[in-house]
Amino acid sequence: MNVVILGVTGQDGSYLAELLLQRGDSIHGVVRKTSQFNRSRIEHLRAAYPGRFHLHYADLSDRTNLRRLLIKIGPERLYHLAGQSHVGLSFDIAESTFDEVAVGTLSLLEICRDLENPPRILLIGSSEVFGEPEEVPQTERTPHRPSSPYGCAKSATLFLGEVYRHSFGLFVSCAIPYNHESIRRGMSFVTRKITSTAARISSGSEEVLELGNLDGARDWGHAPEYVEGMTRILESGRPDSFILATGTTTSVREFVSGAFASLGMNLHFEGEGVSEVGIISKTGKTVLRVNEKFFRPADPTRLIGNPGKIKKTLGWEADLAGGAVAARMAEEEVRLLSEG
Repeated sequence: MNVVILGVTGQDGSYLAELLLQRGDSIHGVVRKTSQFNRSRIEHLRAAYPGRFHLHYADLSDRTNLRRLLIKIGPERLYHLAGQSHVGLSFDIAESTFDEVAVGTLSLLEICRDLENPPRILLIGSSEVFGEPEEVPQTERTPHRPSSPYGCAKSATLFLGEVYRHSFGLFVSCAIPYNHESIRRGMSFVTRKITSTAARISSGSEEVLELGNLDGARDWGHAPEYVEGMTRILESGRPDSFILATGTTTSVREFVSGAFASLGMNLHFEGEGVSEVGIISKTGKTVLRVNEKFFRPADPTRLIGNPGKIKKTLGWEADLAGGAVAARMAEEEVRLLSEG
């Protein structure tokens, strides 16, 4: 099967490509031509599947080139994972975030609408569409109340998917994943910042981890499991929208504790607010400090997904959640450090 993945160099794109290649599909990954040549997440795939893993230069803002590429490939499946995905950063680059995420999706749907044989399409939303939700946990029917530019853009993405599904007959499904992390997450994300710093400290580093609101909580899952859920959504009998979540919530404080504990460092916390610190209980060494510069203008705290629909309909459920995800990542960070 011919599959196009937009955003193949990202965390989810790389795991998705890996999974589909193992299943025997031919993958066409779409990458942007930039000065930053960073394909570390997919280099092992290029070496292992030279005949079935292809990379193409294209950009959602260059509609003509993208149209030509999709006509040439003739994909049967298309996974749209491209676009700026950092919530905190979206407050600083709001316009470009909305252009990449929402307007880029509109361009893609317009192109697919005109193809002779449109592929099945999976659009990726985000729990951030719920922002400060009216109900906990959230379901696919929970009203959108985004509290960040990123959340607004993802909300537009999901509604566009529904419009093109119902108005033009495209097979457009939508995944609404809650936070899902892994060793392939970028260093600018708080989870990777936590686990990589914990690994270095366990190896003798004297650095101190600086974080914002430790009471901020998320429904954290494991990325490899979530991309498997994405494939189930796109292969189901009819297009629909599904939440991907663990159904549990973990605070930043608990995530930090899970990461350090997995490496033999038990933390206890002292102080309040911006004066709060985390200390290794056996040695008294300070390894964490709260810094107000990392607080967000708006930080949702009630985002918990109800995965009941996808579990009942497609048989998917998460195995790892919260502190277990942190522990898995921290242990893999140590392995990476040992490999140099």
